[in-house]
This record gives sequence, structure tokens and C-alpha cells, in this order.
Amino acid sequence: MSEYSKNSPVYDERPWGNFTVLDEAENYKVKRIEVLPQKRLSYQKHTYRSEHWMVVHGSAKVTLDGREITVNSGGTVDVPAGAAHRIENVGTEKLVFIEIQRGSYLGEDDIQRLQDDYGRG
Repeated sequence: MSEYSKNSPVYDERPWGNFTVLDEAENYKVKRIEVLPQKRLSYQKHTYRSEHWMVVHGSAKVTLDGREITVNSGGTVDVPAGAAHRIENVGTEKLVFIEIQRGSYLGEDDIQRLQDDYGRG
């Protein structure tokens, strides 16, 4: 494992579901993310990384800089660094997507939450 892997959990439970880190190196990280029905992640921005999402199961409502997009299984979304974004499970079954992060810093503390259902700042 690289030194970067030691600084982040391989699996983590969140109020909206969970994520598993599948691969990680100095300038990228790949996660498998599960979102429970009718739950959503915080509306947030990242300074140092961009993200590419591919929905592999379920249907998502993605908000990207205030614009809403429906993404079904097989669909993808690119989230540029600095863009406000959120993904929401609008279905009745678990939403699963793969997230590829790329950037100069990939720590979980590179999150500026703009709105959060769970009271996290």
C-alpha cells in the first residue's frame, strides 16, 4: 500500500450509505459508493480535485453548479474542480456508482460543504 492509502479508510460508513476505496495513488483515487434510497450526499465543492462518476446500479439525480441531471445505470458525469455538486438516490433501491478522483490532493478534508442534511460543517 502507498503512503496515501494509510491516510484514508478503505471502507467507511456514512449517514447516506458507504464507500470503499478500490485503488489509490499520489494523484488519483477510485471509490465504490453506495447511496441508500432517498438519501443524498452534501452539496459540496473540492479545491484540489476533479471527479468522474459512473452509475453502475440505480438512478441518480445529480446537481452540478445548480443544474439538475438524471443519470441512469451506465451514465457518467464529470465534476470539475471547484464545481458545486451533489448526488442523490431518487430510487427505491440502492444507488451504486464508481468515483474516480484526480488531483494534487485527495484528502477527505478537501470538502467545502454548501448544504448538508446531516449537520456536518
